[in-house]
Amino acid sequence: MQITLDDLRRLAVTRSLFAPTTLKRALQKLGFVQADPIRAPARAQDLVLRHRVKNYRAGDLERQYTKLDIQEDFFINYGFVAKSLQALMHPRSDSCVPAEGRLPWPGGRKKRAQLLLEFVRERGEVHPREVDQHFAHGKVKNYWGGNSNATTHLLDAMHYQGLLRVVRRENGIRIYAIHQHEAAPKDRAACRTRLDALIDVAIRIYAPLPRTSLAFVIRRMRFAVPQWESEMTNALQRAKQRCSHIRLDGIDWYWPDGTNSERCEPQDVVRLLTPFDPVVFDRYRFELLWGWVYRFEAYTPVHKRKLGYYAMPMLWRDRVIGWGNLSVKNRELKPEFGYLKSPPRDRAFKRELAAELDRMRTFLDLES
Repeated sequence: MQITLDDLRRLAVTRSLFAPTTLKRALQKLGFVQADPIRAPARAQDLVLRHRVKNYRAGDLERQYTKLDIQEDFFINYGFVAKSLQALMHPRSDSCVPAEGRLPWPGGRKKRAQLLLEFVRERGEVHPREVDQHFAHGKVKNYWGGNSNATTHLLDAMHYQGLLRVVRRENGIRIYAIHQHEAAPKDRAACRTRLDALIDVAIRIYAPLPRTSLAFVIRRMRFAVPQWESEMTNALQRAKQRCSHIRLDGIDWYWPDGTNSERCEPQDVVRLLTPFDPVVFDRYRFELLWGWVYRFEAYTPVHKRKLGYYAMPMLWRDRVIGWGNLSVKNRELKPEFGYLKSPPRDRAFKRELAAELDRMRTFLDLES
């Protein structure tokens, strides 16, 4: 059977948007859910999970965090990872957080971190405010040029290195405890096995991937495992060999070997997706599959925005036909839509768009 672009498009949708299940099973199936703090109308992690979890409500991930066998950590981006996946990434090398360039820690930071580690060990769990009151570390420049609390900055760095873990959040603030990982494998073959397993998870989440995107995802893996950054080129070649592959219109595409790529009819469903959803996360793949350029414009000056502050791609069946900007005012959902062309005129689309908005209201607890 000859695979077409339509087949790849459907494969991208059906692989990622599996039948809704329990929150715990969905997280284990995904392995990683990217996080983002913007609420428009909810945070990215909640918007991702609402399509894949039965009866999901905004905030359920944070409320049930301690029961889900997951951890907050950095994979190809920051988010929530299965504990089994996190175990493959640690212990990390002595490097700074990704935004700082992953350079070795300065000596002064190591001394402060050791004192802070002893403090956390004594207390069991700590709030950043409690740590700051004890040490009064002052202010530092954050990643975006503004001033951040130095204690929060150091806790963040220690968390990335694996010295601390997030046990829960209180009003969105991370509460930390000591985290001790198993010793790193010394055998080179064992290290390659771990790295390949991590890469396979990323491919599973974002497949099918054009060659450029596959290379991009694997390069991002240097944030998850900076200790193996020099292995990424060889890991890319091994990944290509493990994956199913076709060349279509001059572009090489890859997806996990053994994936069912048989043709199936798309469902009559409208889905509004967060910009960080696995279906639309890769902008290069997005343009190849759906034929238009989508950009995340939250950090674009207002007068330069074309789609909106938090434009959510609108998936109808297996086509992204436009976008929606959703806001909540006086507990009422306010949707605004844009389309590449004109909106579909068939009754099925109108019915399903209304159903998606109803699901969004339930998810946001806006029902009267």
